[in-house]
Amino acid sequence: MKEPFEPVPPVRPGDRVIRRRRPRRRLRIAPNIPGVLGVIWDIIARTPFLPILSILVVLLLLFSAGLYFTEAGVNESLDSYGDAVWWGLAAMQTMGSGADQPVTDAGTIIFGIWAVLGTMLFFGAVIASVTAYFQLPRRRPTRQIITTIQYNLERMEDLSKEELETLRDAATNIIEAQIERVEEKHT
Repeated sequence: MKEPFEPVPPVRPGDRVIRRRRPRRRLRIAPNIPGVLGVIWDIIARTPFLPILSILVVLLLLFSAGLYFTEAGVNESLDSYGDAVWWGLAAMQTMGSGADQPVTDAGTIIFGIWAVLGTMLFFGAVIASVTAYFQLPRRRPTRQIITTIQYNLERMEDLSKEELETLRDAATNIIEAQIERVEEKHT
């Protein structure tokens, strides 16, 4: 039986780092739908995607109302508030080129501002949220180490002497680094 841990090149001189071996996975032909949904849920839960999206929806409704009130009765293709919301969605997705154009000057100004602002907010929210999601592990790399230490502490009886010494050294290094950061803040 293989050892459950394998050595990893150290981060700092003198450190001993180990990682747990993972079983090899087979290549999937079909997409991993639960895995994809898990990533999407994680992005929604751990990034500012929902607050930005809610701001986007409120602004869409406000700009659509402004467009509706300035174009109602003047523009034949804009008969209802629903049509104005549809125009707002089309303007946001196509930067104003796919939707019918307003006929009043005020409607053109509202439409133009919304086309630029909506596009920036929508695509900015998507890109910023995905980027923030993939940056999460870089913010606190010690979080993964602490999780590994907690896992090993829970199954301490199964660890060898070498693994216990490595666990002790890793915990000591994390605590000493934190003590140094606290001391630097107070000096």
